[in-house]
Amino acid sequence: MPILPSTTLEVFENPNINRDYTIRIRIPEFTCLCPKTGQPDFATLFLDYVPDETCLELKALKSYVWSYRDQGAFHEAVTNRILDDLVQACPPRFMRLTAEFNVRGGIYTTVVAEYQQPNWQARIPVQLP
Repeated sequence: MPILPSTTLEVFENPNINRDYTIRIRIPEFTCLCPKTGQPDFATLFLDYVPDETCLELKALKSYVWSYRDQGAFHEAVTNRILDDLVQACPPRFMRLTAEFNVRGGIYTTVVAEYQQPNWQARIPVQLP
């Protein structure tokens, strides 16, 4: 049965809650509408997060992203709204959403929004020789 656009985000229990690890998701087909002209805006979304108790379910995320197809939104507003919705559904230790919008009128726009739990500290990356 085909899925439909939905604003409902689903989660599942983090299988490795005692370890910090990063989940990276690339969403190359994001679309919304320009609130000024009604023309489509296209973007690739890059989602990086360190889960806490739950992880985002990908099929529901796909349907959620699809729900923006007919919504008018400024790039800055839609990026921050998506981050807020994802954090509310799946409170992570850390989450970064980067939205790279395609060219419009000779201008590319990239918006980066982040969330971090107040007491969480990122581990220092290991530098191998």
